[in-house]
Amino acid sequence: MWIAVDRYGKRFINCILGDRGTATGKQLWDSIQDIEIGKVATDYWKPYENFVPKKLHVQSKAETFTVEGYNSLFRHFLARMRRKSKCY
Repeated sequence: MWIAVDRYGKRFINCILGDRGTATGKQLWDSIQDIEIGKVATDYWKPYENFVPKKLHVQSKAETFTVEGYNSLFRHFLARMRRKSKCY
């Protein structure tokens, strides 16, 4: 699952289900092109470099905490994405 989140507004923008490859990420990127984007914060996963413009791209684990929170919620409530270690 690829997720786009407005970090400052803490709003979910869009998501695409698929593998972790470049094609799936590009689908998400294409789906949010009508939204004004100031910067894109990602971790160091290589496929981002193939479709996120360098002038917008910030690679830092410190900047991705909002999307990681959404990932945690999805894993908690959606059984297909649940990890064994997430259940309390």
